[in-house]
Amino acid sequence: MSDKDKEAAVRGAGRAVWLKQLHQWHWISSAFCLLSMFLFSVTGITLNHASQIEAKPTIVRQQAVAPAALVAQLKAFAEEHDGDKAPLPAAGERWLLDTWSLKAGGREAEWAADEVYLPLPKAGGDAWVRIGLDDGAAEFENTDRGWISWLNDVHKGRNTGTAWNWFIDLFAVLCLVFCITGLLILKFHAANRPFTWPMVGLGMLIPFVIALLFIH
Repeated sequence: MSDKDKEAAVRGAGRAVWLKQLHQWHWISSAFCLLSMFLFSVTGITLNHASQIEAKPTIVRQQAVAPAALVAQLKAFAEEHDGDKAPLPAAGERWLLDTWSLKAGGREAEWAADEVYLPLPKAGGDAWVRIGLDDGAAEFENTDRGWISWLNDVHKGRNTGTAWNWFIDLFAVLCLVFCITGLLILKFHAANRPFTWPMVGLGMLIPFVIALLFIH
């Protein structure tokens, strides 16, 4: 075997190792992304047609009267934090949990001299609690906009919590791995597939042209 043949064999072996590694990263990233990619694709469609998809909100309102001892504690707290935003005292959070099974979770409430207002935004809806500091009258309102709205908010990471936001970042990284490894695999096979780069170029050109001409 000539030196040229040996060099070609070494290059071929190295190419095979890299290609095998790229295929491995490609299928692993696609396996992790499969369900999430399906979810984000479907919710991309529902978000794009949000005005055509009717969602009738369901609103539930409940009332209660806070104990006098709790009202006194909240009133004293409000005097120190009038006009500020601060979490409810532990006693207030316990009362919400016992009364309406609400977990305030240290969320900031809006404090005034005569009331405390606690917003409780969530994926697919909204909720809030108001407690009057003169008479202890408390109101709870919960709005549910349906599962499509919930999925849309999950897509956007709106009111979904820290864990889901971290997951979205991880999912985005895995998608980048999937795309980059796919592009490199195309590069390895492009010599035997003449339509590879025209197709890649077309896939990049179409969204660019649509964005340039039709997005204003």
